[in-house]
Amino acid sequence: MPEISQARVRVGAVDVWAVPESGLAEHVAAAWRRAEGGAIVTANVDIVRAATLDPALAALVAESEVVVADGMPVVWAGRLAGVPVPERVTGSSLVFTLAGVAAREDRSVYLLGGDPGVPEKAADALVARFPGLRVAGTDSPPFGFHTSAELTAEAVAAAVEAKPDLVLVGLGFPKQERLIRLLRAELPETWFLGCGAGIPMAAGEFRRASGVVQKVGAEWLHRLALEPRRLAKRYLRDDLPFAFRLLGGALRTRFRRPGE
Repeated sequence: MPEISQARVRVGAVDVWAVPESGLAEHVAAAWRRAEGGAIVTANVDIVRAATLDPALAALVAESEVVVADGMPVVWAGRLAGVPVPERVTGSSLVFTLAGVAAREDRSVYLLGGDPGVPEKAADALVARFPGLRVAGTDSPPFGFHTSAELTAEAVAAAVEAKPDLVLVGLGFPKQERLIRLLRAELPETWFLGCGAGIPMAAGEFRRASGVVQKVGAEWLHRLALEPRRLAKRYLRDDLPFAFRLLGGALRTRFRRPGE
């Protein structure tokens, strides 16, 4: 598959593409026309941290054709390392962008993840925004389904039967990427997006921060305010210190002398 861009940058244990969201959207559209599928990982600080600590998770991320910077610290780390990562590309934004491309290209979308009723609500919102978008199906697997081979097989079979062109998988990392691995073996011409909370966001379950807050890299504070019990430990104890180490490592990479 032709590359989106020659520019990639190592951030932690992840190779991030220096591509704007619009460029990624057109890459997916062109791949569809060639009957080629692929997968997209939106690498935020938490994903980069997990991949850096666990080689198996780093390998899981590396299976995807495209890894984009979902998180301003990841964007900044790439830039500090000397590669002009153009912008943050989030899973919640790509849900809409790729659905719009799917509608334009007469492609179908399948939404997988979220509480019962949420993927259906998100599908309705996407169709309302992009008239003509074809929804191949929705699925809300039961909590803990990934620990059951039978329930996992049921989720895979339902998606395969729908034969979608685009699958939005909102289960959180790494569950969504592990399920995508299974689905790709059955749907080689389909594109997959691991979108985390992108499905409930599209459904209107909660709102993103304002554009200004996003641009200054403070959307994590907005999310923390919305879900303090679930996110405080991850954001404050784990991700924030790692983000500072990530930026320091990027600076050292940029100014390291040849041969060091």
